[in-house]
Amino acid sequence: MKNSTSVSVKTIAFFLITVFTISCFSPTTQAKPETDKQKIMLALLLDTSNSMDGLIDQAKSQLWTIVNELAAAKCGNGSRPEIQIALFEYGNDGLPQAEGYMRMVTDLTTDLDEISERLFGLSTNGGDEYCGYAINKSIKKLNWSDSKADLKMIFIAGNEPFSQGNVTYESACHLAKEKDIVVNTIFCGDYNEGIRTSWRHGATLTGGSYMSIEQNQKTVYVQTPYDDKIDQLNNELNKTYIYYGSKGKSKKEMQMRQDQNAE
Repeated sequence: MKNSTSVSVKTIAFFLITVFTISCFSPTTQAKPETDKQKIMLALLLDTSNSMDGLIDQAKSQLWTIVNELAAAKCGNGSRPEIQIALFEYGNDGLPQAEGYMRMVTDLTTDLDEISERLFGLSTNGGDEYCGYAINKSIKKLNWSDSKADLKMIFIAGNEPFSQGNVTYESACHLAKEKDIVVNTIFCGDYNEGIRTSWRHGATLTGGSYMSIEQNQKTVYVQTPYDDKIDQLNNELNKTYIYYGSKGKSKKEMQMRQDQNAE
């Protein structure tokens, strides 16, 4: 049974987009040169330990929903911000212990097809999950913007206590707040268990949002009468793209693969 207190990922994304849109109206924001586009910078941190078996597909889907919702954001003047996304995995025994069982899968990039391919290609493998360490490293590893007009966020998903590891989540979240980075948490399990294991507290320290997804509940896709037509139009649109440059062909092939994964 769904917990009535769990928060919809779309609700979180809508809230963040609204905050970003409002920020576009501020005098300091409007004074920015047109060539200096506002940014939404997003770091996705996914637990890929074995304890996530049965949960990782839902977690990937939730993170990708957030990406798609934020990609639709607009400023008050109708312009679109530049979306930059980085992807990390943590808690995986296949990663070096010296690196806290964590690695950066992709640096900040505007290539959503690459993010999709790398995100949905992740798999689980043993491990210890250190949320504080993961947040801290993602802050220090990435080249975050200094502009207060840009929206900077971390979304971390996992299912072990938020307090594990030598780097406390409190210190990591304090560092995030100093840099105007909002930490949002997704507990993969019972909503109230996530509260008991500090996932909600971690989010509140930076003014972020907390949500949960249910154990072993498969992602449900609801068919609509418009699906076939949308697929047809998408295929026709893709035929209009002309690739160029040394990576053009590989990027085109990647786009086609991600369209197939979305079906």
